[in-house]
Amino acid sequence: MKILANDGIDATGKRLLEEMGCTVLTEKVNQDVLANFINENGVEGLLVRSATTARKDLLDACAGLRFIGRGGVGIDNIDKAYAESKGIKVFNTPGAGSQSVAELVMSLMFAAARFTYKAGHEMPQKGSESFDALKKSYAKGIEVRGKTLGILGFGKIGRSLASYALGCGMNVITFDKFKPENTIVQVSVGPHKTFPYEVPFVSVDQVLMESDFISLHVPKQENGEAVIGEDEFKKLKKGVVLVNTARGGVINEKALKANLDSGHVRFVALDVFENEPTPDQGILGHPMVIATPHIGASTAEAQERIGIEIAEKVKEIIQA
Repeated sequence: MKILANDGIDATGKRLLEEMGCTVLTEKVNQDVLANFINENGVEGLLVRSATTARKDLLDACAGLRFIGRGGVGIDNIDKAYAESKGIKVFNTPGAGSQSVAELVMSLMFAAARFTYKAGHEMPQKGSESFDALKKSYAKGIEVRGKTLGILGFGKIGRSLASYALGCGMNVITFDKFKPENTIVQVSVGPHKTFPYEVPFVSVDQVLMESDFISLHVPKQENGEAVIGEDEFKKLKKGVVLVNTARGGVINEKALKANLDSGHVRFVALDVFENEPTPDQGILGHPMVIATPHIGASTAEAQERIGIEIAEKVKEIIQA
């Protein structure tokens, strides 16, 4: 079987696939010639991450495709229902990157709380001449311990984040329209010791109004609307910090910029954007924005776990 890993695959996953007798192609093929490449090379399996899409036109053009695998959580870049109607199996790897995304969220919250992102940029440029001024500028940080973290979307990433945040002494509340009940998470207190903690499920309005930090872990909405739009911004606690490592568009960026300008939102940390891969420069350049280039699950450990999970799912398909 020939498999095209068009957005790359970890070396361990590639090796496991090859040990099953698969040929794994890792060259990057542009979207506009992807169907031709698949057909000309007899590709039966397509592996993608965020960059490559598998829409109706591609699916109609590639009669030989047996499966499409997404290395990551969401599958909004794949027309899943249509693919499955044509007998093409679609799978993703929802759990493999949870810890990595959760750790990124924690690092972004700490960076916002203590201005380390901004100070780290300014110190190399101005530290020698303006040390005292910079010290005064960045001496009004806050602690995360004792603050309330609201998590919108409580799947595997949300639960992993809750475990980290609780371990740091934060109060955690959550809303998830698919899991409308309190949820037990395991909080690590050492390498081999955990304790169970029941995270309360509350209304979405309560998350918006009571949280000092809000982290989004929701899919792109089917109607294309933002989860936090103009109406939701009015309900936010003044001085809130927002973190979005989920999908671009789940926060209305126009409304976000207005609330950053007014000071109603203290900081926002974005790993995803409305117009990837060409984010709005007005957002990227805003002094109260911390930006990373969609690296939530991009750790060595997560990519290895994703590669292993992909290999396991491909094995199931081959053996079926």
